[in-house]
Amino acid sequence: MKIVNENVKLDGIDKTILNYLMEDAKKPILEIAKNIGITGAAVHQRLRKLEKSGLIEGSRMMLDARLLGYKTMAFVGVYLDKAVSNPQAVNKLREIPEVIECHYTTGNWSIFIKILCRDNEHLMNVLNKNIQAIEGVSRTETFISLNQQINRQIKI
Repeated sequence: MKIVNENVKLDGIDKTILNYLMEDAKKPILEIAKNIGITGAAVHQRLRKLEKSGLIEGSRMMLDARLLGYKTMAFVGVYLDKAVSNPQAVNKLREIPEVIECHYTTGNWSIFIKILCRDNEHLMNVLNKNIQAIEGVSRTETFISLNQQINRQIKI
């Protein structure tokens, strides 16, 4: 049995269940149970244990943003005029629907965000009218993603 931390203990069966569900969260529990050779109730019990430990944070449906017209993904390094501006800036970034991730980082930027926009013009408007207008933001540095080549969960 591999101990991840004091609250989470994973064995091979737990890992197999998690791998099935990370690949397809809608995979039927009874199908997983049959493939592993245990009962559906045992799978449910293990999942409840892993949820209670905090390892499983939930499940969500992922949409293909391109089919909704969002074709430009960008990463933006945000420079703040002072570190104390961080909480206020993050609160303002939360209000911008195109900001889909926000990270407090080391290095050149105070904040590193991921933005999803319809096109480059939309991105320019979000940068100029929303992000750079936030009090405390001194400047930004933008990187447009040409293609997401890896998209995966951490291996267990």
